[in-house]
Amino acid sequence: MNPALTKTHASTPSDHHRRGNLADFTTDRRVLFLCALAIPIGAMAALVAKALLWLIAVFTNAAFFLRWSSAPAVLTGHHFGWWSVLVPVLGGGIIGLMARYGSEKIRGHGIPEALEAILLGRSLIEPKVAILKPVSSAISIGTGGPFGAEGPIIMTGGAIGSIFAQLFHLTSAERKTLLVAGAAAGMCAVFATPIAAVLLAVELLLFEWKPRSFIPVATASVIASVVRIPLLGYAPIFPVAAHAMLGTPALLLALLVGICTGFVSGVLTALVYGCEDTFAKLPIHWMWSPALGGLFVGLGGLLDPRVLGVGYETIHGLLRGEILGAALVGLILAKGIVWAIALGSGTSGGVLAPLLMIGGGVGALLGVLTGAAQPGLWAMVGMAAMMGGTMRAPLTGMIFLLELTHDLNALPALLVGSVAALCVTVLLLKRSILTEKLARRGQHITREYAVDVFELMRVGEVMDPAPPVIPAATTTAELLERIAEPGSGYARRQATLITENGDLTGIITRGDLLRAQPSNGGVTVLQAGTANPVTAFADDTLSEAMSKMLQRDIGRLPVVERSAPRKIIGYLGRAEILAARMHNEEEEHRREKRPFLARGPARVEIGSRQSFPSKTQLIP
Repeated sequence: MNPALTKTHASTPSDHHRRGNLADFTTDRRVLFLCALAIPIGAMAALVAKALLWLIAVFTNAAFFLRWSSAPAVLTGHHFGWWSVLVPVLGGGIIGLMARYGSEKIRGHGIPEALEAILLGRSLIEPKVAILKPVSSAISIGTGGPFGAEGPIIMTGGAIGSIFAQLFHLTSAERKTLLVAGAAAGMCAVFATPIAAVLLAVELLLFEWKPRSFIPVATASVIASVVRIPLLGYAPIFPVAAHAMLGTPALLLALLVGICTGFVSGVLTALVYGCEDTFAKLPIHWMWSPALGGLFVGLGGLLDPRVLGVGYETIHGLLRGEILGAALVGLILAKGIVWAIALGSGTSGGVLAPLLMIGGGVGALLGVLTGAAQPGLWAMVGMAAMMGGTMRAPLTGMIFLLELTHDLNALPALLVGSVAALCVTVLLLKRSILTEKLARRGQHITREYAVDVFELMRVGEVMDPAPPVIPAATTTAELLERIAEPGSGYARRQATLITENGDLTGIITRGDLLRAQPSNGGVTVLQAGTANPVTAFADDTLSEAMSKMLQRDIGRLPVVERSAPRKIIGYLGRAEILAARMHNEEEEHRREKRPFLARGPARVEIGSRQSFPSKTQLIP
């Protein structure tokens, strides 16, 4: 451990002035420009959401009722009989052709593709995806596919944000913000859930928590909710009568629902990717897999028509407590199996509506088995838990159900269920149903957000306060002799600071010595090294210092006084930076038994913070 970690750097008036200028956030006025761009994106996403829902209704009426209408249709009322099995097969065949000759990005439920564009594609989405994705999803759902509209609209809204951002001179990070703004606006427009849409963006899509991105995303979501009113109305999607205030027994049952739903979520995730692996092994081109998956959808629809389509009426029935007993078991099994097979076949559609239906079924079933009143309440808890656990987005899950139902009294139970399901799934599965697809493509995502230690720590807290220095007139041969001395302070550093009359004039590295020595060992260190080197100040953050290193392709910085830029007070190299990271790792993983009560070494200061000494610091 660097010795500098165990002592406090002396503060000067300039240090205090510098620290007063350090802000909590890095956001600047550029965020206002992004907000201005987010306004039309939010409006366009709402219009596209309306178009998607219209297309789903039109294709549903045409496929199952042979009529041209955009009125909502309930698939339990069709009269095709056994011929209805062919409808999903035909829809899957069309989607396979669109994927092969249009774009493969329309396959699946859309969120992994959005994640891939954000993390690996510099937030660039092809314009044709913005057209093919909603059309293919409308065909899939309209011909009976057991999917929801949220995945397609997230992908399509993100495509709109990305395409619109490409019209302007923006960075990749700014394009990401607008892509996510479009995705959140689309979800808000479909479900009338502006807060949950923003939370989904934070928990799943942004991979950061910064005002720079949060404010434009919230702006787009709010605009979409406003534009939605004349297009789709303002009432909640699934209004229910408010439940009574919940006590301890109800919260314990919510905990049980969350835990059980978490295990069901793990089974569903394994089932989906098991089906995907099975389809991949079939001796047919992947283009025909959606049609084959459609065959199973059609057969499932014969057994239970409730598995077909988005099933919003079934979800609402669960929330009203109208589906009970054996009907719940059949719904959970049929919807889960048919949805997993269809999604594994590579067709186009979302995951959220099926998860709500299955989670609602699990919650309502547990409510019935335990003899609890208000079965609709436990269906609601199961839906929030399934969404929070499967998508690893617990805040989104509970607020999403709150906005869908406007039942504020259920919020504590929703929180307990969502968090319990999250606990189960993160311990049960390494990856979620959304990130597993990316992992299978050789990509890795971490979704734990934390403040960067390099933004918190300053140079003065980790620098070497006694770096090796040498007068400018010293020859390279003399410096090599000092480096060769056993135990020399020069030997442990890859660079030596050069001084003249006590002031910093340059820096010489081992590489400089190797280049200079073969030709002329009498050359001075200043001639062989670099004069007027780039420096850092003790009150710079480590992030600022590392940016200087990266921009200039150097691995070390002399540290000088801000008020006296040639006065050496320390040295920052890779070893010091790694020591800062090591200290952070020790705080994360090193366990202590009663540190305030146990007798032992006194606490030591690390800059302006306190820490217990590590084992390396205790060695005499």
